[in-house]
Amino acid sequence: MASAARSLADLPQVSLRGVRVSPGSLRGLAATGADVAVLDPPRAGAGRAVMQALLALGPRAVAYVSCDPASLARDLAVAAAQGYSLVTLRAFDLFPMTAHVECVAILVNTPGGERGTHAPA
Repeated sequence: MASAARSLADLPQVSLRGVRVSPGSLRGLAATGADVAVLDPPRAGAGRAVMQALLALGPRAVAYVSCDPASLARDLAVAAAQGYSLVTLRAFDLFPMTAHVECVAILVNTPGGERGTHAPA
């Protein structure tokens, strides 16, 4: 969080707020009008309840950082059912010579509420 704040210090229109995410904690964010959410859940993923609560806030985009492709896939399925499309997916081999892969997925709210569609990457 401190690194992000330093990097964005020259952009007064950007505000950061770190939150330990649970379905209940997300209810308090509804009034902030967040436009973009950055999600970096534990290896088990965010889970259905957190994904549904987050996406119900209607962010324009979600940047999802994942250390487990299987949990990322489960959470992306929830996002697709909520009307979000995967527009970019990048994998990073940050731990060479291991089976671990970091992924960054960018999801956008699909115009017209089309459920489960995927825009080209």
